Amino acid sequence: MADEGATSIWMQPEGHERSGPGRRPGYTREQIIRTAVRIADAEGVEAATMRRIAGELGTGAMSLYRYVPRRDDLFDLMIDLAMSEIELPDGPSGDWRSDLTLLARQIRAAGLRHPWLITLLTSRPTLGPNLLRVHEFALGAFNGTGLDIDDITGFVGMLNDYTHSAIRREIGWLEEARRTGLDPERWKRDYMGPYVRQVVESGAFPLFNRSVLDSRTAHLALEERFGHGLDRILDAIAALIPSLCPR
Repeated sequence: MADEGATSIWMQPEGHERSGPGRRPGYTREQIIRTAVRIADAEGVEAATMRRIAGELGTGAMSLYRYVPRRDDLFDLMIDLAMSEIELPDGPSGDWRSDLTLLARQIRAAGLRHPWLITLLTSRPTLGPNLLRVHEFALGAFNGTGLDIDDITGFVGMLNDYTHSAIRREIGWLEEARRTGLDPERWKRDYMGPYVRQVVESGAFPLFNRSVLDSRTAHLALEERFGHGLDRILDAIAALIPSLCPR
């Protein structure tokens, strides 16, 4: 018999804690996971322990394992709750580029609201229903383009890799700005600026100098920089779509 602890949380019915005959469950998985997400948003995912969650709910930690057996299950459920915030139409519009732009921007917004999300999402395979909904939309955006399923899944993976890495980088900059007590622009100007000027004046890294002095994208606001990189990824994909390639 398979170890119950190794069974996907999506195949485990929600347990019900009852304190007497006919009493309704004391908690739901959603209550527990929303509490975990609130803690993680405020203090980091490490703070979202069963003991801490139970304390917020006014119960004992052991009672929560009826609903969420393992910490990995907690993470999977947290990811899927965050992914439920991604608002998409019922199906792709037929304009693959517009659909994928919408999706990438929605994922960015969710990732910035929940700074722990991308780290969890990229550190373990998980297939919750909301993640599957988002993934199905991404795959469906390529319907009618003439791509085979291997190329479709490869391009969705490429887009995800860009989106996730851009979000992680942006969160890193924002956290550093908070740590130093400076907003992102002041952090670049006052904290990093003097050192960058020193490097530029040394002349030791001429291509880096060009990226600082001549680059337009280096000076874009974070959202604009994300959009610029996203457009380049979509341009690369467009060049490989059979229906768009010149004959």
